[in-house]
Amino acid sequence: MLEACIFATILCGFFGIILKKNLVMKIISMDVISTGVIAYYVLIASRDGLFTPIFSDVKNVAYSDPVPQAVILTAIVIGFSIQALMLVGVMKLARDNPTLESNEIEKNNTP
Repeated sequence: MLEACIFATILCGFFGIILKKNLVMKIISMDVISTGVIAYYVLIASRDGLFTPIFSDVKNVAYSDPVPQAVILTAIVIGFSIQALMLVGVMKLARDNPTLESNEIEKNNTP
């Protein structure tokens, strides 16, 4: 059930990119996709019965792998920086164009 909700989140973001014409809404849709992918990765990486290697007093047990956690933190930081860069690009477009609709920007910039 949780996997279906995560895939629905990814699909909502995908359809938002395709169907929305406002550039800010496209950026938000990309963030929704990123959140869904990160949630799916966390769902796959989490397993029952694993212990953390630092706070566990139990010996001879299966420890959880810290690499997926580091990858997720890296993905969050990279996603945030890409989103900030896209918003700066939209701000520069907003200086030259009266609207942020992609159809209108294409119509104004075609020779």
